[in-house]
Order: sequence, then structure tokens, then C-alpha cells
Amino acid sequence: MQAMEQKGANQEPPQRPRVLSNAPEELTRQRLRRLGEGVGKVVYASEHWVVRRERSTSEIVALIVIWKLVRKLAHVLPGGEKLLEKPSRKIRLMRVLLQAVILIVPRGVWYTTHVGAMWRLHRSRSERGESLAQARLHGTSLVPEEVTFPPTRVQVGGWPGWLRVSQATQRVEATLHARLVELAAANRYEDLEQWLNRFLELRQAGWQRGVFSVDAHLKNFGICEDRVVLIDTGGLTDSWSEIETRLNLEQHHAEPHSRLGLSSLLRDRPEIAQRFNARWRDTVSADGVRRHWPE
Repeated sequence: MQAMEQKGANQEPPQRPRVLSNAPEELTRQRLRRLGEGVGKVVYASEHWVVRRERSTSEIVALIVIWKLVRKLAHVLPGGEKLLEKPSRKIRLMRVLLQAVILIVPRGVWYTTHVGAMWRLHRSRSERGESLAQARLHGTSLVPEEVTFPPTRVQVGGWPGWLRVSQATQRVEATLHARLVELAAANRYEDLEQWLNRFLELRQAGWQRGVFSVDAHLKNFGICEDRVVLIDTGGLTDSWSEIETRLNLEQHHAEPHSRLGLSSLLRDRPEIAQRFNARWRDTVSADGVRRHWPE
């Protein structure tokens, strides 16, 4: 820990993505599997690489509307919140139908509403997070490796059937959340606690580079061998006012392990939850972040 508090000592410098003369062969050898999706993108994967399709504005607006509706009606809808946790075919069908309506209605109608404000916030945060990651994290051990290559056509599962891509990102072994679930099921709690400590160490390493994630959900981080890496940069910020606002909000919410969705995993091991909560409060605080923030 002492080495991490040297505010940037021995840091690996950010580097540009590795440039290849051709796309990795496995991207063109077979149809890529749809691996996951978020508000702003859909991710497809081969064995070792992932590529992404950026969603159109109408897709994002449709998903925001669906999110608002499901949250409002969660108490009466079958499945409720689970529809949001893992998008299903029902959500995709709803998105396609609503997207058709959005394309018909004049853009100004949507963008002057609260939905429009949420879309603008999502877009600005996504662009800022990607810019910060490019400048301060890419090419380091804090994120998966990225490679670039000449534009290449790849086949993907589902719509649209194919994409033209010019970059790919190293595929993680699992999300951090999935790995913790796996370890808890195997009763490997010592390993689970070690991964939680690595998660906090990764966050501190990011602070050393002047970036803080306001969306530090365990599914936004992945596993590469013995490392925790950031896989979703959308929540990155370097604004101290935003960081302090986020930290103040967290102080008035549930216990850290509960807020991260670890309550059920650690129900039978309260001592691990207590140790993690204590370290989280000491680390993820205004003073804790400042100890690592660059001058």
C-alpha cells in the first residue's frame, strides 16, 4: 500500500493501442457471439477479443424510455427489476417497437423532455470517460489491451448480422461480479476477499492517474489473469466537485458491500463484509482519494 501512495511513482505511461496489419484471425473465422449490451453499445466476442457496435441515438432514447417505464412499474410487472439487470428478448422487442415511434416523432419533442436530458447526460459522460481512458489508462495494466487494424468486416450474431470494425479489445475471463459469485459458490472466501482487495487497489491506481469512476459497479470491472481491470469507462471523471458529490452520497447509503450487491454472497461470512466495509470507508473517501490524487 505504501508504494501506491507515492502519487504516481513508477507508473506505467499510457500508450497508444498496438497496431496490427490485419484483424486477429479469430474475428473473421467465425460469427461472433453477442456477449452483452449496455445503454450505449452492444458487445460481440470471439475467444480472446471483443468488438462493439455503438447504438444509434434513437436506440439509446428508446432504452431510456423503457428504463423509466420499467422502474416506475417494477412493482406490478412480472420480473420487475430483473428485466433491467439482464436485458431479455422482451426488452429488445420493446426497444425495436419504441424506436420506430421515436423515428416518426419530431426530434425536438423527445429532446426537450427529461428523456432528452438523460440522453445528453449519458452522451457527455460516455464521451468524457472514453477521452479520459484514452489519455490516462490505455496501454496500462488497468484496462484490457486494445488493438487497431484496417477496417474489417466481421459477422455477428443477431441484428445487423455484420459489422465493419477497426479495433478490438482483449476479452476478460469474467466480470468481477461473476468471479465473486463463482468463488462464493465454491466456498472459496479467502480468494473472494483477495479479489475485493484487488478491486480497491485498482481504484487507487486509477486515482493516481487523476481519474475516478462514479459508476464503480462490479459488473463494470473484469478479470485478466491475476488483475482486476476496468471494462466500462463511461463513469470516469476528473472533476473534484463531481467526485465529492458522489462520495457524500455514498456516505448516506447502505453498507458498501450491500451497495455493491454482495449481501447474499457474504451473508454467511459477516467478518469478511465487515473488513471490506472498513477498508472501503477508509479508502473511498475524500481524504482517501486525495492521498492518491496527483499534485
